Amino acid sequence: MSPWFIIAQVFGLITICFEFACYQIKDKTKYFLITGIGSFFWALMFVSIGIATGMSTQQSLIVAATYSTIRNLVFFGIFRKNTPQAKEAGLIFLLVMIVIALVAGTITIITSPPEVRIFHIFGMIGALMFVVGQYLPGVHYVRITVVIYAAAVLLTQTPLNILEGSFRWNIMGIAIESAKIISVIIFYARYAKEKEHGAKTQLQFAKP
Repeated sequence: MSPWFIIAQVFGLITICFEFACYQIKDKTKYFLITGIGSFFWALMFVSIGIATGMSTQQSLIVAATYSTIRNLVFFGIFRKNTPQAKEAGLIFLLVMIVIALVAGTITIITSPPEVRIFHIFGMIGALMFVVGQYLPGVHYVRITVVIYAAAVLLTQTPLNILEGSFRWNIMGIAIESAKIISVIIFYARYAKEKEHGAKTQLQFAKP
């Protein structure tokens, strides 16, 4: 077993902790900080996987994770300031990030192996939806779009995409994306209970 593959699993375990935690957080500022740190370890995981199994099939994921780290930490600073100027800067930054994602995603798709190109196309579409969903107000857009994005990334962790090396499944990559989906499910289970509890409380106060 390649030592880089083992190192990737360590980075993956750290990423799972941050990724699961961030989707239980309603405050956008805290969310961006936690998910930004998680994305940094996520990028390190993909670099390690690339060294172990072939860098060509991990290029789009390394780009996506690095891009995610920068984006989330910048948004953390913007949302922490929470001023009209910061919001305007945030919107401009969002548009720039979308353009960068389109260019980088297109280049990566063109240079990726033909047999796995469709997965990278789906991944780019999911990534763009998620970037916009993160910036939109409220707690729902980011959670809906992250489920779509996680499903897209899950496809890239299968044997269809890892074309080189002995290890043909990125189990940790699958676990990270699954953790995001599970975290969203748990969030909405808690959200439903809070709504139900609030409705019962209002009903009790409304009784004569």
